Amino acid sequence: MNIALIAHDKKKPDIIFLSQEYKDVLAMHSLFATGTTGSKITEATDLKIHCFKSGPLGGDQQIGARVSEGLMDMVIFLRDPLTAQPHEPDVNALIRLCDVYEVPLATNRNTAILLLKEIKNLSNV
Repeated sequence: MNIALIAHDKKKPDIIFLSQEYKDVLAMHSLFATGTTGSKITEATDLKIHCFKSGPLGGDQQIGARVSEGLMDMVIFLRDPLTAQPHEPDVNALIRLCDVYEVPLATNRNTAILLLKEIKNLSNV
């Protein structure tokens, strides 16, 4: 399974914590991330992650392209709906692509936890 990990600046601590808590689940899959998010997760977990460009340089669009090509199975994009900065990736285009191609997308920590728990359950079957 190919899983993309993205987070707005204020949500990077959340995605790092999530990656640490579900490291065993994530380690069983191919991971992709925007540059800064991916490097921070790797530093904290030693998970192997293919890093695209950082969000402001188009990394979210690179992930979106993989969604449209059928090469991404799930996206976790922890967004900050209240104080997202202009340089941060716009989640709306990625949400639309995930809806068009029916790719599961979590935009908050609790939804991400539910998806990761289900992946864990499916792998234990």
